[in-house]
Amino acid sequence: MKKIIFAGGCFWGVEMYFNTITGVINTKVGYANGHTENPTYEQVCKNGTGFAEACYIEYDENVVKIENLLDAYWKVVDPTIKDRQGHDAGTQYRTGIYYEDETDLDIILKSKDAEQEKYEDPIVTEILPLSNFYNAEQYHQKYLDKNPTGYCHIPRELLKK
Repeated sequence: MKKIIFAGGCFWGVEMYFNTITGVINTKVGYANGHTENPTYEQVCKNGTGFAEACYIEYDENVVKIENLLDAYWKVVDPTIKDRQGHDAGTQYRTGIYYEDETDLDIILKSKDAEQEKYEDPIVTEILPLSNFYNAEQYHQKYLDKNPTGYCHIPRELLKK
């Protein structure tokens, strides 16, 4: 299995969205690329930990390519807005693509360059190696499956298989 981590605002919708994609085997929400050990949701929300709310995705590259996942990602974020998606604002809601496999970097950068052609403002999405990832609390995992009327900045029609 290959892995990629996407930060796209609130992690509830990002997780549900990627679970609609054939070839995505497993997802979990959590906190990526911060500087506090074992952060809690409350700590991350206070903007002092450096973490982004993110979705860790395991996928079968024989079924879905990273390029397809990147195309899907760009559809549900505004990559020109810093530290906000939808109504959620703060550094924890920044957009980011965090990779574990160095060979993915060229593909990610080419995807970003292609996406940039759609915007006048520069893309501010972080593209970095994954330095750390901590699972979010259990009640956040598959949150919108358990709470279908919960808030999500991603259009509901994109959250259905």
